[in-house]
Amino acid sequence: MIKNQDIQQESIYVQVTGTDLLHLRRISIKHKGPPVLLVHGSIENGKIFYTKSGKGFASYMARNGYDVFVADLRGRGKSKPAISRFSDFGLSHTLTEDFPAIIRQIKELKGDVPQYWGAHSWGGVLMLAYLARPAEPVQVQAMAFFGSKRRISIRSLKKFVMVDVVWNWASKVVVAAKGWLPAKHMRIGSDSETRLTHSQTHDWVVQKKWLDWHNGFDYAAALQSINLPPALYLTGAKDDVLGHPVDVEKLMQETGCQNCELKVISKANGNLHDYGHIDLLTHHDAQRDHFPMVLAWFRKNSYVATLTPDSGSGE
Repeated sequence: MIKNQDIQQESIYVQVTGTDLLHLRRISIKHKGPPVLLVHGSIENGKIFYTKSGKGFASYMARNGYDVFVADLRGRGKSKPAISRFSDFGLSHTLTEDFPAIIRQIKELKGDVPQYWGAHSWGGVLMLAYLARPAEPVQVQAMAFFGSKRRISIRSLKKFVMVDVVWNWASKVVVAAKGWLPAKHMRIGSDSETRLTHSQTHDWVVQKKWLDWHNGFDYAAALQSINLPPALYLTGAKDDVLGHPVDVEKLMQETGCQNCELKVISKANGNLHDYGHIDLLTHHDAQRDHFPMVLAWFRKNSYVATLTPDSGSGE
């Protein structure tokens, strides 16, 4: 039986600009197994996937034979420097600079072999957007998204307070005053966001069409025109705003959904709990409840044709 002490964790720093370093947490058993890339969502960092003591989805996958790379996107987590009012990057930089740098680093360590991708919340939107127009070619074997949605279409009092009041109004006021969003200090998240990231995220959440901020590139149309890797979408029955099953399914359908499944994790569907947006990944029962679904999905899709997108598509 593989124990937590058998799992190795190390930090890798990837130069992305002259001043910026991206942090990758590598979690594996002797660096063996197929590579898995995990990306966090908005106002988060990579710690949503792991702890030093070996808890979390990343360690679970490492115990089951994968070489896991957890990203801290620029300025978040252990990436350097931390976000401040001087940070001028946004989601457009994530797609054109951060993702390519991370992919090249994994290729350098593992070779140009098929990767497995996973994400929480907004990280899934970024991964899909990248595959629509990749700056660095990558083979992706299968994907799993936890509570990922692009638009928030549902209406409720809780949604009004969390999204309309806190994210759309109060956060804009703070960003205008400080030049960045200190979400942790505001107690609305675990990490900060830049002015541009907040603005570009807001645009994609409210826009019906999934278009690029600069040239109008249609991400949904591009995704529907390519053969995406098999994708498993999971969300919790109690995730009633940030990953509501209705909105998760809308993202799934927006991609064309050639080979995808949606799993609502709930007692009604035979699970141990009705999970929310965060404890879908952090609950201590997740590793014996729904993490095995992702493991089975990756193993089931180990030998399907991989995606090598045309880096020039969509221009």
